[in-house]
Amino acid sequence: PYRWNLLSGWWVTLQISAASLVGSVAVGVLLTAGQLSGHAIPSFLCRVFVEVIRGTPLLTQILIGYYLIANSIGWDSRFGVGLVILSCFSGAYLSEIFRGGVESIPKSQWLSALAIGFTGAQTYRYVVIPQAIRRVLPASAGQFANLIKDSSLLFVISMHEFTMQAREANSNTYATFEAYLPLVLGYFLLTFPISLLSRHLENRFR
Repeated sequence: PYRWNLLSGWWVTLQISAASLVGSVAVGVLLTAGQLSGHAIPSFLCRVFVEVIRGTPLLTQILIGYYLIANSIGWDSRFGVGLVILSCFSGAYLSEIFRGGVESIPKSQWLSALAIGFTGAQTYRYVVIPQAIRRVLPASAGQFANLIKDSSLLFVISMHEFTMQAREANSNTYATFEAYLPLVLGYFLLTFPISLLSRHLENRFR
């Protein structure tokens, strides 16, 4: 009787995960650019943001973000709040992955690019980013998979995503196995394609 509820929750999880993946990449790129900008204030602010986000539990961020910050400004969209929080949380981790990939490029390649007349933008476009992408793909894929699984914590703000629908089915029927087994299959269907895509891109860029 609860299969349509579970399917509806899985669809919500798919939507919030897909939107958060895009948002987290955008946040990660902005934070990486800020940290590597060479300007003290943007670099310091981005660094503080990253450390605060990475140093506090996601569950705490969700509770504070929705019940304290969002409520204080009259924003009652659980989907929107969840999207912002997940994007910021995952974006902070992605920024460290991206920054590590950029900084792993040997200094000699930067100097060689400048020596043949490349501008800073051309150096990033033709020398640094193509190599950095190959180096950050495995870690980024792992972070994307974690983001999908972390979306299950949104049940604490009564968002009717996959995990909450399973919890409601279990509480109403006490059929624990039937309620939670679909979670394993559902989240696997969301994370496994990311693993396959990551492997494909690694082989392609190699």
